[in-house]
Amino acid sequence: MKALIIILGLIIIETNLLQVDKYAAVRNKMVDTQIGDRGISDSNVLAAMRKVPRHLFVPDEYIDDAYGDYPLPISHGQTISQPYIVAYMTEVVSPSKRKKALEIGTGSGYQAAILAETTGSVYSIEIIPELAETASATLKKL
Repeated sequence: MKALIIILGLIIIETNLLQVDKYAAVRNKMVDTQIGDRGISDSNVLAAMRKVPRHLFVPDEYIDDAYGDYPLPISHGQTISQPYIVAYMTEVVSPSKRKKALEIGTGSGYQAAILAETTGSVYSIEIIPELAETASATLKKL
C-alpha cells in the first residue's frame, strides 16, 4: 500500500474582498461559543479558526452543518474533527511561525490548514489516496 505525502509550505488563505463569505458570521460564532468559551485562548489559534473556511473541507451535503459542535463524515469512513478538538490540538502544541508541524492523517486537510496559519510549515501524510487528493485540491484552492 502506498502512502501519499502532502507537503505544505506556509499557506496563507487570502479572502477575496469582492467575494462575500456568507459563513463568516457563523464561523465567528463557532469560535466564540465553541472554542473561546471552552478556554482556548491562543490568539493565533483563534484567528486561524476564524479565517479558515471549514465548510470548504466537508462534502457538499454537510456544508450547512460545517460549523456545528460535532465531527462530520468526509468519506472512506473518516471524519473531520469537531472544531473545538482541532483548536485544542493546535493550541497544545504551542504553534509558532518558527516551528514546523507534522500531521499524520491529513483527512480533509482542515487541521493542516489551521496549522499552516499558526506554524512556519506543515508536512501532512495521508494513506488514503482519495482523501489526499481531495485535501490537496482544497488546500491549493485556498
